[in-house]
Amino acid sequence: MGYDLNFAVVWRNFDKMWGGLLLSLELAVISIAIGVLIGLVLALAHVSGGRWLRGVIAAYVETIRNVPLILLVYLVFYGLPQAVDIRYDAATSFVVTLSVYSGAYLVEVFRAGLEAIPKGQIDAGKALGLTPWQRFTSVRLPAMIRIILPALSNTFISLFKDTSVASVIAVPELTWGAQWINLNTFRIVEAYLIATAMYLVTGYLLLFLLRLLERRFRVGRHA
Repeated sequence: MGYDLNFAVVWRNFDKMWGGLLLSLELAVISIAIGVLIGLVLALAHVSGGRWLRGVIAAYVETIRNVPLILLVYLVFYGLPQAVDIRYDAATSFVVTLSVYSGAYLVEVFRAGLEAIPKGQIDAGKALGLTPWQRFTSVRLPAMIRIILPALSNTFISLFKDTSVASVIAVPELTWGAQWINLNTFRIVEAYLIATAMYLVTGYLLLFLLRLLERRFRVGRHA
């Protein structure tokens, strides 16, 4: 028996997918922002801390990076509330999970960037009499951002795609919207084709914007 494509049914319920895409972007932005904070703080601690602190950070990074995201989502949403008796909705649970997950990856990105800064730049800041905070904000942070922008762009795009995992706990993002349309209209091919196209277009648009940012701040660029 053949399968006849009928996109009209999907378009009538397109609000589910459009709203889901907006929520996917919102989840990604919030999670990445928190993940950047986690990654930067831990990267600084790793670079300047003692051996025991580096060991703790390394354990966090290796544990999170070697556990599937979907398992972490289930643990935080179903397991953690039972273990410590707290309550939160599915979207909040996913933001917490993706923030911790992204932080583990961003620690390594930021650490590599900090360690790649030429020592002469930091010494020059000391010679100018800059305080440690001034050296960080005026010397280390700008230099690190220029170095890590390509890796940061790839990580951000990957994390945006990872928001699709939120569908397993019924967060109404883009993949959940496609699933809803499939379950209610039985148009599986059309629903997932449109979802795929939406991920592709959004991903390429984000990548284009991030590449513009890379060219603007790339290492070696002259003002």
